[in-house]
Amino acid sequence: MIRRPPRSTLFPYTTLFRSHRRKNIEQKSRIGGEAKKKIENKKKMSFISVSEDSHFPLQNLPYGVFSTKENPKHRLGVAIGDYILSLPEIKHLFRGPIMSQHSHVFDEPTLNAFMALGQDAWREARHNIKTLLSANETTLRDDVTLRHKAFVQQKEAVMHLPAKIGDYTDFYSSLDHATNCGVMFRSKENALVPNWKHLPVAYHGRASSIVPSGTPIRRPLGQTSTSPNSPPLFGPCKLLDFELEMAFFVGPPSTLGHPVSMADAEKHIFGMVLMNDWSARDIQKWEYVPLGPFTAKNFGTTISSWVVPMDALKPFLTSNYKQ
Repeated sequence: MIRRPPRSTLFPYTTLFRSHRRKNIEQKSRIGGEAKKKIENKKKMSFISVSEDSHFPLQNLPYGVFSTKENPKHRLGVAIGDYILSLPEIKHLFRGPIMSQHSHVFDEPTLNAFMALGQDAWREARHNIKTLLSANETTLRDDVTLRHKAFVQQKEAVMHLPAKIGDYTDFYSSLDHATNCGVMFRSKENALVPNWKHLPVAYHGRASSIVPSGTPIRRPLGQTSTSPNSPPLFGPCKLLDFELEMAFFVGPPSTLGHPVSMADAEKHIFGMVLMNDWSARDIQKWEYVPLGPFTAKNFGTTISSWVVPMDALKPFLTSNYKQ
């Protein structure tokens, strides 16, 4: 399954009725449906004001790591509207059976310890945060002192890598992308290598040059070949490319020698980020045979600072197109 960009799932209430229903029944149902939606929307609202075009409504609640000029310590936070909810400041409010015993993970400078707790802990924490931010929940809403300490404006924060990344695997999973690259490096007739449609083609990248969005990326130097009859030239990349991708963070580790089944894979995926895997195409074309890219890819990979939980993306789950 591939997580695709969100699509509208709102349908007119009357489409739930069969066509032979009378018009006045449909009109009454539509009015009743609109009233019901208003009530449901109120329930979904946060006491923090969130604009309609915000990327951070109550239904999202992504995790990140931030600091401020006044407090340079790296802290875990959750985005809501134009604010960041600082998790260390509210860790005492996690009273569920799992997180009440592990609230210390919110004092860590990265998400690693929290991600390692597993899916049940993630869901409990998300439910707790969502409840605390709800418009009709008074615990945080009416505690002025705690609110002052717990909320930071996003414009005043500096974002950092959300986790310490120990390993990085790049999957070559899009038919369109694989075809385009194949045409670029080989030919239209040999765009896809024979194994592509049979296994998840991937290579291990390097984690050391993954940086948060906004970090300057320097154009790499490397060898390029302009003619098979001439020696390669050394110099700056002239075909710098970007790749808009989705990346996911793995939480609980697997055990060496024990495969993770497809049925259990989702339990290991904490959340997703947008990713730009910068690529020096002219350098890559020369160096990728026989073991894959090196200098062409290791100079920088940019990821978004906010990790969107899988439960926030579930309403938009759809089947991938046939590849």
